[in-house]
This record gives sequence, C-alpha cells and structure tokens, in this order.
Amino acid sequence: MTILVTGGDGYIGWPTALRIADRTDERVISVDNYGRRRWVEEIGSQSAVPITTPEERVVAASDQLGITNLSFVRGDLVDRSFVDELLSIHEPETIVHVAAQPSAPYSQINGDRANYTQHNNLQSTRNLLWGLKEHGMTDTHFIETTTTGVYGAPDFPIPEGGATMENEGKRDEVPFPAMAGSWYHLTKSHDAANLRLAHKQFGVPISDVRTAIIYGTETEETRASDALKTRFDFDYYFGTVVHRFCAQAAEGYPLTVYGKGEQRKPFASLEDTVEGLARLALADSADRSDDFAVYNQVTRAISIVEIAETIDSVAAEFDFDTSVEHFENPREEDETHAMEIENDRYMSLIGDQRQTFEEGVRDVLETLARHSDRIESHEDRFVPDVLLSDGTAEANGESDSVPAESD
Repeated sequence: MTILVTGGDGYIGWPTALRIADRTDERVISVDNYGRRRWVEEIGSQSAVPITTPEERVVAASDQLGITNLSFVRGDLVDRSFVDELLSIHEPETIVHVAAQPSAPYSQINGDRANYTQHNNLQSTRNLLWGLKEHGMTDTHFIETTTTGVYGAPDFPIPEGGATMENEGKRDEVPFPAMAGSWYHLTKSHDAANLRLAHKQFGVPISDVRTAIIYGTETEETRASDALKTRFDFDYYFGTVVHRFCAQAAEGYPLTVYGKGEQRKPFASLEDTVEGLARLALADSADRSDDFAVYNQVTRAISIVEIAETIDSVAAEFDFDTSVEHFENPREEDETHAMEIENDRYMSLIGDQRQTFEEGVRDVLETLARHSDRIESHEDRFVPDVLLSDGTAEANGESDSVPAESD
C-alpha cells in the first residue's frame, strides 16, 4: 500500500505526511513543487519558523522519530505528464490532496494571480482525478481539503455537506450552493463539484474535507526537533487572523479589532486538522462513513473579539505588552454574524478535540518569542494599519478582522 500526500511541503501537508508515516508501515510519498515558498517570498514575507528542505525533513524524520517509510518527490501537479508518471510508479491506494494556492487575498491581488490560482488549483485536482480513471485506479480513496469558505456566511446553520431544497412541496438534498467570496474560494467550490462528479462517473471514493481556518505551530511529531517544524506564515496574504494577531502581540502592537468583532468564524487547530486527515488516510474502507462524504473540519466557531481577548490574555504569560483596541470597520460586513456550522461527522472521526484554542495560541506565542527577529524584520507584512507616532492605529482598510484562510 502507498499513501500519497500532495502539498507535502506546506503548513498542513508536511505534518500530515509525518503523522501518517509515523502510524503505518506502508510507504508514504510526499509531493510538492515548493510553490508556497515562492508565493510567500513574492509578497515580501517569510515563514516565522525557519524550515529545512523537504529532503532534509525526511532525513530528520528518520533520525529523530525512526520513520523510514517516508520519502519526497518534487514535481508540479499541473503537469499532466508528471501526474501520470507519479501514479503509474507509486500506484497509491490513498491520496491526501492538500496541494493548492490557499490564499484568498493573494488570489484577489490582480487578474494574473486570480487566473494563476484557478488554473493551478483546478488543474491539479482534475489531473489527479482523471489520472486515477485512466490508470484503472478508481478504488483509490481520494481525500481533499477544500474549505468551509465554500459555504460563505449564510444566516442559517451550515450543514455537513449538502443542503435540503424544497420546491412545490417536494424536498431533496442537493450540493450546497457555491457562496464563496474570493477567486481562491471558488476554486474549492469547483473542486467540490468535480469531486462529486468523479465519484458519480468514475466511482472514486471521496472524502471532501472542508477545512476551517487553521491555527497553531506544533503537532505531536513536530515538537521532537527544530528540523521537523512546519512553516508558519503571519503576513496579510498567507497568515490567518489568529497568526497576525499573535504577531502583533509578540511585537507589542495593539490587537486591532474592526467594529464590534462579534462575527464568528470556523476554526480548528493544526493538531486537530492533522489528526483528522491521518485517520481518514489510514481508515479501512469498511470504516469510512460513505463512498462520498463531506466533513466540516471544524472544532468550534470563534468570534474575532474572543480571538483577540484570548491572545491578549495568553500574551501576558510571555510578558508581551499588548492590548485589544476597536477601530471603525473599513468593510461592509455583519459584525455580529453568529455562524452555526455542523461538525458531527468530523468530531466523530477525531473523537475529542485534541487542542483547545488557548493551547494553540500558547504554542504560537512561544514560537514567535523564539523567532521574534524573523517577524520584526517584516512588520509591514502583518501590521494591519498605518501606525501613528503615538502608537495608536488608524484603520486604512488594507487588512481587517476578516481572516485570510491558509490550508
């Protein structure tokens, strides 16, 4: 048996490949094209955590954890010939597809980046799905991290998968309508539709894992060595609101909440995210909930103001001088939106939540305290407002309390 993990150099992909390899004797192949490193460098930032190359990580996994069944392949999934070669050589029985350009703000910069994001993300997924069909591998379990962003922010509870539609007295379950709010999120809406079609036409067993906004720096395995750390982005484009707030706290800036900040967003820790993907990847077919299943990879919804207040409280443990300040909201949004999202299937998969929000924040702040020089040199990438000489902030709308997803 071989398990393929795409996006294996990424924030989620690397610790996921590491955990899967640690829990099985089967071969685990990590695949990446170094895209995330290029994109973050392009927008003038860097990972707060120094990271080694994928090849060096594989060596460290062997040295530090005794993992000898993990290997790395460099290649671009947009290249159909590479995908064909990858599938024909390794014949994976499971694919965990985490590879994507994951930033909504990056996809919104201009038309070129919007086109790039859509081509990169959609072509990669189609190449893999059609590759399975054309290589006679339609029994391969295909797990993809899409995003809870496909749901938008409706005023009714978000189901775990489809929606019930009623017309002229008749009811049926239909795929949830694409209500995405960025060119990136639409790639995942299209992917979700393509996954459903591949299941219907080819019979490929599908797990559509709709990933929430992820926070944290550590998993059980990455704690073992600095050489095993995953990347951590804190900038406007690839950092989430939690990570940007933590960077502000570490550098002594106020945590800037725009408006009331009572709108809730779906979150999950990196630890809980990796656990769910690993369990799906290692599950026997008889243990999977369905041949086509949607999982809302969410442990809880949290308001922006609660995020800020929690970070402010934990920051005191590290003697960081910060505070929570409210400013006029430069965006038109519902500042009190009480998101409700079902997650029974996902919580049943992972069991109890493995890391609380406060514990995840503590991990982040501890990490940033050790690498303060790396974020201090890039303050213009995460400070969300024009800072005035008196240390207060004036909202300019460049960045706000609505988080950028990063998976």
